[in-house]
Amino acid sequence: MKWIVGLGNPGTKYEKTRHNVGFMALDELARRHSIAIKQSKCKALIGEGMLPGGKVALIKPMTYMNLSGEAVRAFMDYYKVPLEDMIVVYDDLDTEVGRNRLRYQGSAGGHNGIKSIIQHTGTQSFNRIRMGISRPEPGFAVVDYVLSGFSKKEVPLLTQSIEAACDALEYSLDHTFEQTMAKFNG
Repeated sequence: MKWIVGLGNPGTKYEKTRHNVGFMALDELARRHSIAIKQSKCKALIGEGMLPGGKVALIKPMTYMNLSGEAVRAFMDYYKVPLEDMIVVYDDLDTEVGRNRLRYQGSAGGHNGIKSIIQHTGTQSFNRIRMGISRPEPGFAVVDYVLSGFSKKEVPLLTQSIEAACDALEYSLDHTFEQTMAKFNG
């Protein structure tokens, strides 16, 4: 079973913010395959279902971004799943809106959710899809920026990014992550 962790913050206040693109991608994948992400377990909301490439668990940590690793660790320990089967989907300041970057390892790059996952798993080696949110204009605090919404002109790019992330996730179920990176990193 593959398990996909979308990072974000719980609550309607954060729903459409830049920091929640991981949740947005999971919601779209769930919609495509009629999976309900509503089982509350392991400090997360979880939805399980079958995709053409196999069984999948969709996980939205409810711990707030900075503690995302707690939900990842709880899920790993409860279900005894290997880290190699996990893909984390999250926002990335260093990639422009509309673009995604796939990686299988690396530092947190200042992202507190990834920092927490690294801390709770003890490794930087795990599959990830970084969804671009671009950097703020000079003088705009990063913390305020990631908790802000997308502009009207960014919405089509966001939609494109979400669709591409879902396509990559579907492809990764019956291909290696290296093959998925080669196809979707363009």
